[in-house]
Amino acid sequence: MTTRRDVVVVGGGHNGLVCACYLARAGLDVEVVERDDVVGGAVSTVERWPGVHVDRGSTMHVMVRHTGIVEELQLEAAGLEYIDADPWAASMDGLRFSTDLARTWQSIDEVCGRHDADAYANFVERWTPRVQAMLSSFDRAPTASGLARAFWPLGRRVRSGGGELAREFLTSADHVLDGAFRDERLKTALAWWSAQAGPAPHEVGTAPMLATAVLMHLRAPGRPRGGSGGLTRALVRRLEQLGGVVRTGDGAKRITDTSVTTQSGVHITARAVVSATHVLSTLDLLGRHDDAERARLRVGTGLGMVLRVLTDRLPPYAVQGDGMHVGMQLLATSREQIRRAHADFVAGDAPIDPPLLVMTPTATDESLAPAGRHLVTVWAQWQPRSLRDGDWDDIREEQTQLLVDGVERAAPGFGASVLATHLQTPADLESELDLRGGNVMHLDMTLDAMFALRPLPEWSSYRGPSGVYLCGASTHPGGGVSGASGRNAAGVVLRDLRRRRRS
Repeated sequence: MTTRRDVVVVGGGHNGLVCACYLARAGLDVEVVERDDVVGGAVSTVERWPGVHVDRGSTMHVMVRHTGIVEELQLEAAGLEYIDADPWAASMDGLRFSTDLARTWQSIDEVCGRHDADAYANFVERWTPRVQAMLSSFDRAPTASGLARAFWPLGRRVRSGGGELAREFLTSADHVLDGAFRDERLKTALAWWSAQAGPAPHEVGTAPMLATAVLMHLRAPGRPRGGSGGLTRALVRRLEQLGGVVRTGDGAKRITDTSVTTQSGVHITARAVVSATHVLSTLDLLGRHDDAERARLRVGTGLGMVLRVLTDRLPPYAVQGDGMHVGMQLLATSREQIRRAHADFVAGDAPIDPPLLVMTPTATDESLAPAGRHLVTVWAQWQPRSLRDGDWDDIREEQTQLLVDGVERAAPGFGASVLATHLQTPADLESELDLRGGNVMHLDMTLDAMFALRPLPEWSSYRGPSGVYLCGASTHPGGGVSGASGRNAAGVVLRDLRRRRRS
């Protein structure tokens, strides 16, 4: 069987669906080909236990709320409803990070003192224009000259000059923390937040990861009602309203720049093919098996794992405070704990005392579970895909108990509330969601794999190998739920197709 489309998008993750929606909105005949029966990839929600809807990947959405994509594609009319997470984060020391900077200042003042409260307000004020400039760079295909144009005027305006701006962007999050704050409790909470993109806060170039906290003061992060998959379900509905088609349970077997052959044997010809899968999966589908080419891609050695827990009550934290269960619960005891966990990871071991990031989505969304039941998501970072000794199946039960115990220390009585668990190790994330190496960001979010270097310099403009277009976390601006890559790739495809028509 052969069909004809203007564009085929391979992979139904959120970036692939965003790309398809923009192409369909421009009047093109678009089909999305997805191997899974569930659309959305790492932005999807499934019924894990009877009546209990659990995210398979992301739970909290940050970047997509800053891109304008939700509004441009009219996703609220397609059923998307965000629940604001405010306070967006809380620590066991009583720190509450609210979207309202004044409320955050008050919390820091009460816990850490006036010096650090004022220093935090100054940090947000100083980094806000820088973060806004960084956000603007996400809205277009990355180039070295484009990035320089985005930041250089800003650098000339800051008090310390452009040279100081460049220095701060290249320094570590820990260096910024030590220069600005005194209280280790505040430093620990912010360091753990900055680590969520992957690189450890002591590494060079992680200051911008720390500065993403500024985003939370511009707009609260949110959870789609009904789970993370609420975003991708709305994208599917919008695509279908625009005349697009989504094929599920029949993934691509082979692709070229003008065709896709599915696992069932359907052959789809097209004017353009966009691969929204992992870049290594794209190479597989193209039949490109050059080891040297693959070795240049910074897949890394893993990132983290997540434990999904069904309980009969929310974690009874010793320090409750206002809004403890609303946003992210930063269960890191010290920066030393963060560094030790990263050291274990580098050595190829599962950390013996991992810092945890916990979320309790049923605290604000009762639709996810029956009355009297709650969902607790426990994220543990860093976890290597390949262990130095043994494999993940050997230690699955041990690791599950380790994470339950970690929450128990912060919330005495949590263990007794557990009804069921589902652990997603790095190996599980790889097999279920095609997250190679267990890296939820596809490629490392390090300086040598970002902007015009992602995934490789020659493929960074969304024009990929063998004439196939690329989008997704393997491309600029990287991992996380933003949709920016999908929108940018759609723009490149549209420009190229118009040029071909004129020539």
